[in-house]
Amino acid sequence: MSSPRLSLWARRSACAGLAILAALCFLGARTAQPNHFAFGVIGDAPYRPEEVVRFAAAINAMNQSELAFVVHVGDIQADGRSAYRGGIPTCTDESLLERKKLFDASRHPFILTPGDNDWTDCHGVKDRVVDPLERLARLRTMFFPTSQSLGQRKITLAIQSVDPRYAKYVENQSWIHEGVHFVTLHIVGSNNNRGRNPQMDAEYAERNAANLAWMVHAFERARSGQARAIVIVIQANPFFERTWAASQVKSYLPGLPVDMSQPVQPTGFDDFLAALEREVLAFPKPVLLVHGDTHLFRLDKPLVRKSDQRLIEHFTRLETFGSPDVHWVRVVVNPKEPAVFSVTPEIVSGR
Repeated sequence: MSSPRLSLWARRSACAGLAILAALCFLGARTAQPNHFAFGVIGDAPYRPEEVVRFAAAINAMNQSELAFVVHVGDIQADGRSAYRGGIPTCTDESLLERKKLFDASRHPFILTPGDNDWTDCHGVKDRVVDPLERLARLRTMFFPTSQSLGQRKITLAIQSVDPRYAKYVENQSWIHEGVHFVTLHIVGSNNNRGRNPQMDAEYAERNAANLAWMVHAFERARSGQARAIVIVIQANPFFERTWAASQVKSYLPGLPVDMSQPVQPTGFDDFLAALEREVLAFPKPVLLVHGDTHLFRLDKPLVRKSDQRLIEHFTRLETFGSPDVHWVRVVVNPKEPAVFSVTPEIVSGR
């Protein structure tokens, strides 16, 4: 039988142990809180020979910044339909290899999503016949051979192609950093490769289904994992204005020759915009869509609810610079702040 003094000592020791454990748990909870970080965004470059030098300067500027990673929103070469302006011809292996060397100069992990110039618009090359689907296959082989990012310091990415149903789509990637979920979707300009010929329509339909499934999966993971925010990276400008009411077009785009009285024709972005609205409304935390395509730096809130045409406040669109303006954008992410994201355009001098 234990003595009262020993029992008292045991109780005090147990209480002290619990207090220490509680303190450690508290400190552990504090240290587990997400930290703020920054990432870089660049896109629609380089096109022309002189822009290769500018792009290298932008990479150097980002290398001198503390960034978690860099994302390129696609269009890594000139439009195949444009006039040849010297340098390595577009829509060739040589052009892609030159771009890969530029990307591998990044000391940060470098994540790419394809653009229309990189394969879709190669059908318009004037001096030779180019098969866009052959270019797409080559792009996948050269830039997405594994689940590792590009760049000198690499990170491992989740890739959609591990699902046998979507084995082609090595370019659809996702990753998590400090409680924020990131996902790339292969959505390109030139109407997302829809409406040119039956073969391209079939390619669009299959890729569109894969993109929608990957986005839904990303939002499901974000909700189940209690993500603090989600970032979606695509190449195309999906033209949110097409979903606006006529009064909104008149108010926000004065003088634009848009006839809203005419029936709206289907586009290659309709399914994406409809699914995006549904997923954003089901995820009441900040959502940032990053894209390029129309080469105009902007930060706005263009997504509206179909039911009442009111903007969805927790959704933000960021479009980065594009040729001939080869600059980059710094996005600071602070998961502890309500808005999470703050954006700064970074102008690379010496042009």
